[in-house]
Amino acid sequence: MTENESHILDRLRRDQLIIGRDVLLTPLGGGVSSDVFLVENQGKRFVVKQALPRLRVSAPWEADTSRNRYEYEFLRYLGTIAPEVAPKVFCIGTDYFVMEYLGPEYRNWKQLLMSGDCQSRHAVMAATILGRLHRCSWRNADLAKRFDTTANFHQLRTDPYLVTTGRRHPALRKLFEQEAARLENTRECLVHGDYSPKNMLICNGRLVLLDCEVAWYGDPAFDLAFLINHLLLKALYHAPADRGLQDLIVGLVEAYYFERGEWSLKKEFDSRTARLLLMLLLARVDGKSPVEYLTSVPKKDFVRSFGSYQLCEPTVTLVQVVSDWFRSLQTRFTQ
Repeated sequence: MTENESHILDRLRRDQLIIGRDVLLTPLGGGVSSDVFLVENQGKRFVVKQALPRLRVSAPWEADTSRNRYEYEFLRYLGTIAPEVAPKVFCIGTDYFVMEYLGPEYRNWKQLLMSGDCQSRHAVMAATILGRLHRCSWRNADLAKRFDTTANFHQLRTDPYLVTTGRRHPALRKLFEQEAARLENTRECLVHGDYSPKNMLICNGRLVLLDCEVAWYGDPAFDLAFLINHLLLKALYHAPADRGLQDLIVGLVEAYYFERGEWSLKKEFDSRTARLLLMLLLARVDGKSPVEYLTSVPKKDFVRSFGSYQLCEPTVTLVQVVSDWFRSLQTRFTQ
């Protein structure tokens, strides 16, 4: 048993969440930012999540563990607007929180996509949930106060994704720094901050959303760009095979806008989402948290050339970026 596992058990005993010594503690996939455990004791099963002060990546990356509390509060709020989407949360301790365990019948959406199982209905569910989150929390003063977490967002997103990537692309550095500043000064609605297929579980038509530790009251464009970014990269992973991800993304965008309402169809919102998407593409190759499944140099260079070229365009739109991405994929990897 590791030191941290002993630490978690001590905390749970102190808080009277487990009884006796007959406890089974099983590490679950917590990613780079947290330790996650399945706890089994006296016929009960639940999950404990604890944020790490230093993320498990090669570059130095530290973050305030107070994000544990914000994730707990985010899931509580999500349960009020989309109870079918939020896992039940039971309690919070000094450095962890406890939530329900979802069994092995729940499939991870990222794993489905990586295997080639790319179903449009899954994307529509994710887009509809995101649209509801943004619409319901729009211009909500109470939520803006409760999730005034720009410092955490800087540590977990703008610095490792935008500022770091800008330093590694000197010609684009000013653009990245300007976008980081713009993001950190935008206050429109509640943002998940890690809206990625890896944080979604699917079972029998139900999608459950996890890993909300980046929760922040800010710019909804970040969530939409973050999700589309992951889907574009999955298309690159599968290339030259075509898994239908272009149509899937188009349907996702339509479902998101439909749920948000016509007011969200502003040209300015589309443009800022598209520009942020291009920066996030580069960030997942050259930022502090590169995607683990793009290992070939030609595919990494494809992202670099595409993102750098598009960012130099005076105007970009979301539909055009997606269309150009798939056209470039076909040209580059099917010849």
